[in-house]
Amino acid sequence: MQYLLMIYQNEVDYAKMEKEAEGKMLAEYQTFTESIIASGNFKGGDRLQPTTTSTTVRVRDGKIMTTDGPFAETREQLGGYYMIEAQNIDEAIGIAARIPGARFGSIEVRPVWQYNH
Repeated sequence: MQYLLMIYQNEVDYAKMEKEAEGKMLAEYQTFTESIIASGNFKGGDRLQPTTTSTTVRVRDGKIMTTDGPFAETREQLGGYYMIEAQNIDEAIGIAARIPGARFGSIEVRPVWQYNH
């Protein structure tokens, strides 16, 4: 089964991180990513640009409305994701717990709805 692991962290706190600490964290992410590629769990993933670059889109009564930034004000913002293959939710949670950002923010683990084509 596939799971989306969504990585949430406070962007303001991350921006204040010292360059040495940021470099160490990025190296940890590289090691983690290489490990899930080697294990066959990795299906995809990327780091996202800051929420200041995002646009929220809504369609109401056939009209497209856009808002700069995310829809909701939150303490943590979506900063990246991994799409993984895992046998069950317990394995997915175990993989999510190894993501370096779990120590500073949170990881949402959500099963992917797979359509039969």
